[in-house]
Amino acid sequence: MTQTINSGLDDYPAQVSAVAQALLAHDGPTVVLAHENPDGDAVGSVLGLTRALRELGREVYAPMPLPRYLQFLPEDGELEGPLETWPEGALAAVLDVDNNDFSRVGGADMAAFSGPVVNIDHHGTNLRRADALLVDPSQPATAMMLVDVLDALNVPLTEALATPLLLGMITDTGSFQFSNTTPQTLRTAARLLEAGARLNWLNEQRLQNPPTYYTLLREVLNSMEFQHDGQVVLARVNEAMLERAGGNWEDVDPYVNMLRNAEGGKLAVLIKDFGDKVKFSLRSRGGVSAQNIAVALGGGGHVPAAGATVEAPYAEARELLDQAVIAELARAQTPPQPQE
Repeated sequence: MTQTINSGLDDYPAQVSAVAQALLAHDGPTVVLAHENPDGDAVGSVLGLTRALRELGREVYAPMPLPRYLQFLPEDGELEGPLETWPEGALAAVLDVDNNDFSRVGGADMAAFSGPVVNIDHHGTNLRRADALLVDPSQPATAMMLVDVLDALNVPLTEALATPLLLGMITDTGSFQFSNTTPQTLRTAARLLEAGARLNWLNEQRLQNPPTYYTLLREVLNSMEFQHDGQVVLARVNEAMLERAGGNWEDVDPYVNMLRNAEGGKLAVLIKDFGDKVKFSLRSRGGVSAQNIAVALGGGGHVPAAGATVEAPYAEARELLDQAVIAELARAQTPPQPQE
């Protein structure tokens, strides 16, 4: 895989054009990938680009195992299981994740790939290394960037394209409630609706919860902690709790947004305790950066939403988390120093 930093494309329109040209110029198969444990932005972006390239007559592979709550979105056979071997002459289109972070790219082994790479992403921690690159942390969702890429590919927006892209935007803006929602965000969403995006259908499907969501909710509520005068809200889930509730790890992810809604909270932390490792899902507001905490723990993400996995037992991982949280709260509460 190319390791040259593509620093010559400094403005957004030029990056959009370069990515579109790279996709159009490649006459072999394209493998469309996103991050492991995909969310709505990852799935919506992959489906949007996959469907557009197939409309252009391209051979496309989209290896992406889906969580249960997103299985309503693709058509039968659109997505497939993880690649065992890379197709000959393939191009990798990596969406919503830094393609250089091999551990986070799901569906295929990027470390075994030596072909051309297109990377479209909106994470500020992206290393910006690819043959064609579109990275803009100011964009609220990768799916919103895909709308511009589809325009550059001269693929007209249809319901089949607009619906998954709208899901991506809804996911990463918190249904247009987060501070990353801009006038342009709403204008792009309006374009998708005009193209036939099924907003009501998306909301009906994605907001349905299985019975285990509610049985596990009792466990989550019992584990909640309020720290630092209520600024930090935490909850922990482990295997024993899942067994008691009859749930699985897929049921856990939605709870972090519930924690974020606690009055006075500036940081919500959902802790998945797997025994030999711990995964932290972080949401923040009020000047606190979830991204800073995640980076300190070896992870990444956005300022309001980030995550990290620590390869250590809970007690050790929790100590590291507490240290990172204290440091970030101190930073957020320190007045900015005047420029000399």
